[in-house]
Order: sequence, then C-alpha cells, then structure tokens
Amino acid sequence: MISKEAVKRGYNRGNYTVGAPSQPGWAANAGEISGDSFFGTEAVAVPQAVLDLLAAAADSVTTDAAAVREGTRDWWAASMIAETSGRPVAPESVIVSVSSTEQVQAVMRISDAHNIPVTVSAGRSNVTGAALPLAGGIVLDICGMDKFLGFDEQSQIIEVEAGVFGDIFEEKIQAEYGMTLGHWPSSYAISTVGGWVACRGAGQLSTRYGKIEDMVFGMDVVLANGDLVTLGNSSRAAVGPDLLQMFIGSEGTLGVVTTIRLQLHRLPDHGRAIAYGFETFADGLEACRQIMQQGATPAALRLYDNLESGVQFNLPDTNVLLVADEGAKESVEAGLEISERVCAETGIKLDDEAIFERWLDTRYLTGKSAEGFKSSPGLVADTLEMVGRWKDLPAIYDEVVAAVNAIPGTLAGSAHQSHAYVDGACLYFSIRGDIAVEERATWYRSAWDAANEVIIRHGATLSHHHGVGLLRAPYMEESLGGGFQVLRAVKTALDPKNLLNPGKLGL
Repeated sequence: MISKEAVKRGYNRGNYTVGAPSQPGWAANAGEISGDSFFGTEAVAVPQAVLDLLAAAADSVTTDAAAVREGTRDWWAASMIAETSGRPVAPESVIVSVSSTEQVQAVMRISDAHNIPVTVSAGRSNVTGAALPLAGGIVLDICGMDKFLGFDEQSQIIEVEAGVFGDIFEEKIQAEYGMTLGHWPSSYAISTVGGWVACRGAGQLSTRYGKIEDMVFGMDVVLANGDLVTLGNSSRAAVGPDLLQMFIGSEGTLGVVTTIRLQLHRLPDHGRAIAYGFETFADGLEACRQIMQQGATPAALRLYDNLESGVQFNLPDTNVLLVADEGAKESVEAGLEISERVCAETGIKLDDEAIFERWLDTRYLTGKSAEGFKSSPGLVADTLEMVGRWKDLPAIYDEVVAAVNAIPGTLAGSAHQSHAYVDGACLYFSIRGDIAVEERATWYRSAWDAANEVIIRHGATLSHHHGVGLLRAPYMEESLGGGFQVLRAVKTALDPKNLLNPGKLGL
C-alpha cells in the first residue's frame, strides 16, 4: 500500500528554487521589474469606514503592511524573483479572516456595496500567482473554515469546509473512517481542500483515483453579491450544463467555495510496483499509451526522461518508467499483468523495489529544485505541466525541451509524464536557468513564452493541474479561442463589477 507515511517521507515544501537573498524594501509597483510583465501596478485601497464594517463582520482584519506581505506570499517563482529584487508583489490590501460561510457572505456584501475587490486566500501553495491580490482590496483568508461537517458512510461522502488542510484532512479520514481521498499533490500538507478545488488540482495517484474534479460530489459557493448557492450533490445528472464543474477550477473568480462534499475510497489493502527502462522517451510514452488503452489504470504511471532518470534514479542512460498500483489485490495484479506485458515488448526490466523506494523518497524533488546544478544568486528553477493527445506528445516533448534549452542562460530543460489517460497524458516539464540576477525575470518569461508557443501550436492544453493565475493569463485567449469569450461572458454575468480575484484566468 502506498501509505500516508510513505508520502510524507518524500514530502518537499517547495515547487521552485530562486537564487539571491531577500533584500529589504517595500514596493507595490512590482511591474517596474525589468522584463517582468506579470504584475499590475494599480491597487484599490480599503477606506476606514469599510475597515470598520469588515471588523464587525469577520474574525479579524490585518492592515499592517509587513503582516500583509507575509500573509499573501505564495510559492510562484515570479513573485519570488520580484521579492528578492526588493519589490514584493502584494499591493496595498488588507487581510480579512473568517471562520464561517455566514461571515463570507457578509464580507462579500460589503465588497459589493463598496466596490472593493476580493481575493480568496488559504494555504497559498499555488505556483501561478492565483492568490496574489493583484488589485489590492480585501484578501479573504478562509483558513479558519476548518470544520468537518459530516460523513455519509454508506455513500462514502464526507463534507468539510474549504479551509481544511490536506494533511489534517487525510489523517482524520484514514484514522476515523478507514478512508482516503487518494489525492496526493506535492503540496498536500501546505494546501487546503478548497485550494485543490479552486485550481483543479491533481495528486500523484490520479490515474487510479482521478483529479479533484472527479472527487467533488457537491459544494456550496458564495457569489459576488453574497448569495449562497448549492451545486452538484448527484452522482450523475441530466438537468442542463454541469454548474458544479463550472466553479471547479475558477480560481475564485466566479465565487467563494465554502463547503465541499467529496467522494472517498476505502483504504487499499494491497500495493505493488514494477519498473522498466526505455531507450527513448518516445518509446516510454508509447508503452504508457498501450497500458492505458489496454485497460490498466495504475495509481502511478510515471515516465522520466534520461536527465530526470539520472537525477532521481542515477540511471542517466535510460528513460525510467515506474508503474505502481494499490487497491484490491485482484484488480492491482490484473493491471500490473497488462503493464508488465506491454513494457517487456520494448523495455528493459529494472530493479522494481529499488526504483519504487527511491521514487517514494525523491518524487517531490525531481525538477522542483536545482539538484545536480551549481547554486548561484541567479539560479531559477520552475515547473510547467500541460496535457495533450498521445499522437502529439513525442513532438511536444522534443520541441519544448529544445525551445527552453535554446534560451541563453538555460541550464537544462527536462520532463516526465506524470498523469495518464486513455486519450492522452500530462507532461511535467522542468526549466532551470542561471543568469544575472537582474535578468531573472526576463529569462523566466522567455522560457514560459517559448514553451507555451509549442503547446498552443500543437493544440494542447496549457495546464493540467496547476491552474492559470497570473502566470498563464497572457496565453489564455489564444489557447481557448472563441471559448474565451464564453468564459468572459460567464464572469460578467456572475461578477458584473469584476470584484472576485480580478486579473486572473486572463480576464
């Protein structure tokens, strides 16, 4: 069984590395950074009269500039670059802490009456700037909404508030109910259930358990005007478009998720892993395609290119594929039998146990640090995940790595396949550069521009599970085409004053 303890053993708190020590100073005008076009420069101040209303409606209101900066810091490489350049990216804003749905409604009514923007915040583990208060105003901290509200044992559905942190959530449902959600993102101990839903997150074992949008049974959402709506609460339905899914992944731009009902799974009683090496990354992708299309659904189907195979498994001359599953013994063994047969056709058998143990120890490190590269003040490392069709993935891999490596200052581009489906898969790219400190923002944006040009040209999807935030906002309209105007229309209808997390999703 791939246990909670095993996950925590390999847990790592960072999704990127940025060199240069922190420098003193405060500047809301982060857009002045040379080469940086992610951040805006205008912020809405909250008048004293509104602060008084908020203080009466919420648990607390924080106005101190240093405390706000600390309380809005995220894990995005671009905001770290800005902060270590002496220009923190949290503009003038206040943090309003709440602990109930009724308080969220009250805050939104105040926001609506006084035209004050609201950015929802919780664990702040996001790596795209999704929770940065770009427009100032109110930062709505929902970490106090951390209650477990009920468990339907027969249906295996649990109801929790959106501010529950992932490690606390999983520990409780395992210990008290013998259940798991099966959702293991690398940030699970510093992220919340509501954050998973807001950004359409995925965990390490998504091929078995699904992404978060497959796990949500229903939820309650507070709209921009303070109204409360209940969505979903059905296994399947034919009552018009799926409104529940419209809010999952909306990153706080359409409403504030307050309560979530999730489908759980019984704890697995059996687990096993196999490992093979392939001559090329394309050969490994083909094996993954065959495994999925022949009916196996292993919990983890992870293919690492030769650079990442060298870093993670000390096997730089091959492309390592790990296939691991957990659940009822009969289903696990049946899926691994299919996987073993497929892999044996073109791959070379590796030491299953050694590869699996090494993966448990290091899986959150590969590509998310500069391991194997020298450390310097100009070091930047980040990850980019996308999803495309099987027929396009070999070319996308080759072209993205080549495009990133062609940028002056790049140390290395690499990738692994992290999540797989019958029709396609997610490629999780790592980008690392070592440049002059003052050129970090320029290099970072150039790397993302180069990679996303390839993704858009192949008609693939910009993000598989990290979301959009500010990072992918510049590419959204071109990527979605006419669908972007539909998104804009939905936003206008639900939030006509553009108060909810303005500037995100490319809106």
